[in-house]
Amino acid sequence: MSLIFTAPGTDARENLALDEFFLNALPPGQILLYFYINRPSVIIGRNQNPYLECDISHLKRDEVILARRVSGGGAVYHDGGNLNFSFLAHESVYDEGRQTKVILDALRSLGADATVTGRNDICLDGLKISGNAFAKRGINHMRHGTLLVDADLGVFSNYLTPSPLKLEAKGIKSVRSRVGNLKEKVPGITVGGLKDAIIREFEAAYGKAEDVSLISGHEDEVSELLKKHFSEEWIYGQTPAYDAQLETRLSWGLARLCFKVKEGRITDFSLFTDSLDTEVADRIKPLLMNIPFGRESMVSALDEGGENARELARALEEMSF
Repeated sequence: MSLIFTAPGTDARENLALDEFFLNALPPGQILLYFYINRPSVIIGRNQNPYLECDISHLKRDEVILARRVSGGGAVYHDGGNLNFSFLAHESVYDEGRQTKVILDALRSLGADATVTGRNDICLDGLKISGNAFAKRGINHMRHGTLLVDADLGVFSNYLTPSPLKLEAKGIKSVRSRVGNLKEKVPGITVGGLKDAIIREFEAAYGKAEDVSLISGHEDEVSELLKKHFSEEWIYGQTPAYDAQLETRLSWGLARLCFKVKEGRITDFSLFTDSLDTEVADRIKPLLMNIPFGRESMVSALDEGGENARELARALEEMSF
């Protein structure tokens, strides 16, 4: 059974709370296409530090909303020129390839011959027009993304402060230079027209969809998630002052390692990353807790972890600290 739901409001925190609710509560055998449009907002990934990714003072000055999503990936800017979508499905019907085809077919029907780059980007004539991220909760999966239709790209650099390592890895000079609006390539395209095209292709792939609300009867669960997504604890996270910071670029993403050290031992550690793997920070943190702060001990501890941890160990071997 296929379902469609459009968020009634434009507050990113509310819309991401609903995204998480659907991920938690979607019944078996169903797939939901969820649309939302946010007023000016910066959305950070699950394991990012907002103080490192954003210019907080400019966000507050311009009353731009700061929100955090449950998926991984990097920080993005949203406004009324972005169409945001989520595919949420039980694992028995979750198929990223099929979902991607829905988006690509919708774009092509409007004259945009877009292509997929890697797992999470959609590009048109060399410009990124869509980024995607992923999350899982039990046996439900989510793939959500944004489509740049007519966003104000000139303000990106006012609010986003990406690491030079990230930009260097992608071979670009600025945030603005790697993204583009669909309107630049397809004059006349609108957010509403693109949404209608996606719905047509979604129904062609999954059958006639019901436009229903899944919230009725679950007001308490939604209320708790709204409290979470509006809370400073969720948005800003635990960001104490650290004694040492290291930064490196790995195959799985940018990694910022922040340490508190007392009497030569690591007493607290945080890994901030734009990795699409939402659990990588949780897997690595315990490996580095309560050990001596030094290359040899840290490399040895990381070598006891999985593939991501071992790649980080190799990077630490090459760093000076």
